[in-house]
Amino acid sequence: MTLAPYNPFIGQHMRTHVDGITADRGYIAHYIIPAAKATAADVANVLAATELTAEELEITEGITQPPTPRVLSITGNAGDITGNVTIAGTDIAGAAITDTIAASGTSTVVGAKAFATVSKITLPTKTGEATETISVGLSHAFGLPYKLPFDTVLKIYNNGTETTVAAGSSFSASSLADNYIKPTAALSGNQIDVYLII
Repeated sequence: MTLAPYNPFIGQHMRTHVDGITADRGYIAHYIIPAAKATAADVANVLAATELTAEELEITEGITQPPTPRVLSITGNAGDITGNVTIAGTDIAGAAITDTIAASGTSTVVGAKAFATVSKITLPTKTGEATETISVGLSHAFGLPYKLPFDTVLKIYNNGTETTVAAGSSFSASSLADNYIKPTAALSGNQIDVYLII
């Protein structure tokens, strides 16, 4: 027999030493990304470098799905590449999401949504005479299965070594896809353990 999952979202309160004043009860969650799903970031591990054309390209095949919810990145091969890359897919709960990332030459530009699946990638038109390509990859940031109004992460461990929440992380009480952590020690194929207050 399997016990039902514990539900921390039913509005329980704790008494204080002052009559009439209570505090919300918080819980410590332990979220694990197994080593097999903690894939290192790369500029092309979602979509290999794809040549741009005179028309926008809608890509629905040849996409490698994120092994765990991740924020995506785009990278061009030429300095004059501009235009938007629009990525469509779902968040960790299966809700439809999109992210529009502005290409900037050969720079790797990181998005702002954690994708569990990718269904379509729309590439911009080419801007120059030479061959231009854009690839889509995984960034260092990984998604969380919680909506957090603030950064309530207590500890992060990468293969048992403590790391911390870095700039570029995001927390939101309203949008699940906007909750993601960029750790100071990048994912590299080792188990990730996150301890956080919910």
